[in-house]
Amino acid sequence: MDTKELLKKVRKIEIKTRRLSDHIFGGEYHSTFKGRGMTFSEVRQYQFGDDVRTIDWNVTARYSEPYVKVFEEERELTMMLMVDISGSEFFGTDEQFKNEMVTEIAATLAFSATQNNDKIGLILFSDVVELYIPPKKGRSHVLRIIRELIEFHPNSRRTNIAEALKFLSNVMKKKAIVFLLSDFMDDDYQHTLKIVSGKHDVTGIRIYDKREESIPNLGVVQMLDEETGELLLVNTSSKRTRMNYEKFYRERIDYYNDSFKKSGAGVIDCRLDESYVKKLLGYFKRRG
Repeated sequence: MDTKELLKKVRKIEIKTRRLSDHIFGGEYHSTFKGRGMTFSEVRQYQFGDDVRTIDWNVTARYSEPYVKVFEEERELTMMLMVDISGSEFFGTDEQFKNEMVTEIAATLAFSATQNNDKIGLILFSDVVELYIPPKKGRSHVLRIIRELIEFHPNSRRTNIAEALKFLSNVMKKKAIVFLLSDFMDDDYQHTLKIVSGKHDVTGIRIYDKREESIPNLGVVQMLDEETGELLLVNTSSKRTRMNYEKFYRERIDYYNDSFKKSGAGVIDCRLDESYVKKLLGYFKRRG
């Protein structure tokens, strides 16, 4: 993609998603996430009615009288966008591919955070972390994130969500609002997700195509595994083949739902032929 075409695409996405964040998501994002984080400010002497859980026992022991910790709301938050760019994201049977909807959602969230003067960071991952952009503020920073989402080419086409979550834990020491965008065609990440969710405010956004849920009966067809690059001849007229695929798909989605539920993290499911605007807005309103 040449520079002119890239800039045109970036501008098109900016116009669409910024309008959404300005008129719809800005206020919802603010009411949902602002002030959720608390940071230590100072200690003062205990007063009647103070929560005993805030007693600073070290200071209390030093002065032989009770002192409590005073906290204040964090006015500046950090949003981390974790985006799956493995091969399966380049699938779509209707008007757009999964990665195109991912880009629009990520841009909308980023502009919503910018409206509230928050920092935004980006992690692009496959089965390794392909790109990390540290959190910063401002429109130019968001535009850089959009450019990377549009044109970045991963070295691997496979998926490893746990590896990306471990990387997040290593680079983000302060609590962050984390949006993990993927189709979640992966497993073995529940334990890591639980650890990360204990520190950060995590939401999984699953982007999928309705035609991924089952294989139609089309006879013997050639199929490409987007994550391995392997061409396969599949007999779709075989009921057993279709059932095995549906079982595999259902197991992945059940694992995703179970993992996020047990971790206390939020979930949003966005199908390509549905409005992600309604899904995001509904989620923010429920949490606000």
